[in-house]
Amino acid sequence: MEPSDQPGSDPFALGVLLGVLIGEGSFGGDGKQPQVTLRMHVRHRRLFEWLLDRWPLGRLYGPYAHGGRTYYQLMFRGNALVERLVPLLDSLPWAEIDEHSYARYSAMKRRYGLDAPVPAERA
Repeated sequence: MEPSDQPGSDPFALGVLLGVLIGEGSFGGDGKQPQVTLRMHVRHRRLFEWLLDRWPLGRLYGPYAHGGRTYYQLMFRGNALVERLVPLLDSLPWAEIDEHSYARYSAMKRRYGLDAPVPAERA
């Protein structure tokens, strides 16, 4: 999906999304499905809500208190991740901006077969 096909796809919003993922994103999964996770202090709740208003693809969990920290987790997984967020992220110049975080994102895609073409029944 091209950025212009999604709500909240203005250049500023896309820049915020990519910037937060570069700085705070975790790219992994549970062995069965991939997930992108943002874990940040509770003071960033408005940022999470702002992101979800533009990309209602994820779920916000928390607040959690653990190890002296109080935080929320914003998670993207399942079809929303595979069919919408990954194509959106792939359309951005991420690799040119931050090689380290892009390598982690790319490793998640390889691990879960997201570099392969989308099967016809999911396209």
